[in-house]
Amino acid sequence: MTEILSPTRVLTPQETDAELDALAERYRNAAGVGVQLLNMVGGKAENLLDQLPEPVKAGLGSATEQALKLAMGAAVRSRRVVPDQKPGVNRAMSAAMGAAGGVAGLPGALVELPATTAFLLRTIQGVAAENGFDPEAENVTFDCIRVFAAAGPLAHDDGADLGFLTLRLSLSGGALQKLIAQVAPKLGVVMGQKLAAQAVPVLGAVAGATTNYVFSGYYQQMAQVHFGLRRLAIDADVAHDDLVHALQTRLQPEVSKG
Repeated sequence: MTEILSPTRVLTPQETDAELDALAERYRNAAGVGVQLLNMVGGKAENLLDQLPEPVKAGLGSATEQALKLAMGAAVRSRRVVPDQKPGVNRAMSAAMGAAGGVAGLPGALVELPATTAFLLRTIQGVAAENGFDPEAENVTFDCIRVFAAAGPLAHDDGADLGFLTLRLSLSGGALQKLIAQVAPKLGVVMGQKLAAQAVPVLGAVAGATTNYVFSGYYQQMAQVHFGLRRLAIDADVAHDDLVHALQTRLQPEVSKG
């Protein structure tokens, strides 16, 4: 497979279970990183969007879709010039971008949105490469965009929403644009929460830095879950859908018992 850059392994059932346990822990960690942000802004995730001006809320979907389209080219070009960085470095860089955007409040955050989207996509591509995939392969490009369909760091998600792992669209003409159009509305809601958190009065740059730090950590973790499952399906020779079900069982033990 041309999208695989590193040799495959042969995993035992016990090793496969251990990998799934580790991915479940990553998912739990990703879902918990938004608590610090909500505590800082003193609100609830569902109330953040209500704080945005109506014109901004109305344009979130189209703005996010455009940001994704711009991010695709920018992320690929940057990978050819600047090597992938460690997760901690990525989060620090993302925080610096958020601080710059937060200084100017909501207008600054709106300007920063495309740059942050491109940076997050670049970190997702880095995770794909870390797991042995070629970020420029067409299938992998699709998978990188799919990660943005995750629930978001401010969602109360107990593992029920794993749809981003199984989101599929055939690689037909214009498929990438269709996928972006499909992902953009959900990402628009998530980015709307980010914009509202960054626009908190007084906190300014601190809110922007913290917001981006949280979001960067979340999407890196979700990318690890996504590409970790893809790689595990290859190495363990197990159907991807079966692994998703096994992961969901680990995240919702009470459901599986019921």
